Amino acid sequence: MTSTTSSQETRGAVFAFIGVVMFAATLPATRLAVADLDPWWVALARAELAAALGALALWLTRQPRPRRADWAGLGITAAGVVLGFPLLTSIAMTGASAGRGAVLVGLLPFATAAASAFRNGERPSRAFWLCAGAASAVIVTWALRGTQVIPGWNDIALLAAVLAAAVGYAEGGRLARTLGGWQ
Repeated sequence: MTSTTSSQETRGAVFAFIGVVMFAATLPATRLAVADLDPWWVALARAELAAALGALALWLTRQPRPRRADWAGLGITAAGVVLGFPLLTSIAMTGASAGRGAVLVGLLPFATAAASAFRNGERPSRAFWLCAGAASAVIVTWALRGTQVIPGWNDIALLAAVLAAAVGYAEGGRLARTLGGWQ
């Protein structure tokens, strides 16, 4: 391994760690925000901030405009990741605990794999589906333990947020083939 490769891997690991920490803080920060602010305002403010930062990054790096054929996919990605997930988690955090929410959002990797398999024609192995399904069952069982046996509206909003993000991520992954990963 060359020092350049090692340096790039270290840099990638640091960025991945920062991303995980930021994502882990999403629900606690949202829970704090919706305690005093309207959940719709919180979600739309997040979307506006993300759009402004994204537009600035694309402009500064002089990225070409997407092709006409990519606009529908960009719309699906934005609907799921920029609007759906923030809005639904903001609504859910008005009544659910951030801990319970974080556990349910733990279903996102499985949901993303399923959405990607459906959308992109990928075919993970049977072992993958068995392991992912078992892990997801453990997550749901843990989230539903305790006094609230029947899922409430907040749980439904969180599961809908997971579905929205999974579809958005799967479509974003498809678009990355032509647009590039970070764009």
